[in-house]
Amino acid sequence: TFLINISNIIPLTLVKNIDKDYIKKFWVGLMDGDGSIQVNHWRKKYLAYRLVIKLSNVNTNFNMLIQIAKVIGGTVHVTDKNKSVIWVINNKDTIIDVIKIFDSYPLLTSNKICQLEFLKLCILHNSVDWYLKNRELKYTNKQNLINSSFKENTHQYPSYFKEWLSGFIEAEGCFTIRNKSNKTISFSIGQKEDLYLIIAIKNYFKATNKIRLIEKTQFYSLEVYKKDILIKILNHLKIYPILGEKAESLKIFNQEFIK
Repeated sequence: TFLINISNIIPLTLVKNIDKDYIKKFWVGLMDGDGSIQVNHWRKKYLAYRLVIKLSNVNTNFNMLIQIAKVIGGTVHVTDKNKSVIWVINNKDTIIDVIKIFDSYPLLTSNKICQLEFLKLCILHNSVDWYLKNRELKYTNKQNLINSSFKENTHQYPSYFKEWLSGFIEAEGCFTIRNKSNKTISFSIGQKEDLYLIIAIKNYFKATNKIRLIEKTQFYSLEVYKKDILIKILNHLKIYPILGEKAESLKIFNQEFIK
């Protein structure tokens, strides 16, 4: 593992007209999909806090995390024998400051909401004993969140939903080209347990496909083939661009789509 000093790096490929506010909203979506909000203890002596995003180590992901670090804070590491790149904040005071972003642009997945609330409680109690007694209860409110979160009404969508969605697509979206001769192309996105979120995405794009459930893992997935819906998705991503590796697959997808 080695540390990248972000102040000395100018990314080779930057998306133009991306302001700091966009990065923050996009980052919330990326955290919901690929992030982790962690609390651990060191030999039962003190608590350690971390915000982490771990991705495959390709230039586009590396550049995206550098962009995020310049706006949000944190550092970027290449790890796993150069296979992965991670963005991380592990300074308690910095984390306390950074999580204020979630006050303006709240997390939308039940898992991350629970992780954030547990981290806040751990900071509040500042007790290893309290942490050890309560860590198994971290997700007790998860089902309530799943049942009460915003549903199908577009008017209930958060104001930052469009930017958040692009960050979430960067994490969980998939652009697929099957059988190039027949050019079968599709876009899919899914999430474990949080059906309400996939319904919201489906309705945002006005998709008509059924949401599929993999019961064994409680994973909900939406796959879109219809050209008019794919056009809506592509138009969304022109206005609210994805910034990492997924942008490369989108470029190939777009080229196939317009042939």
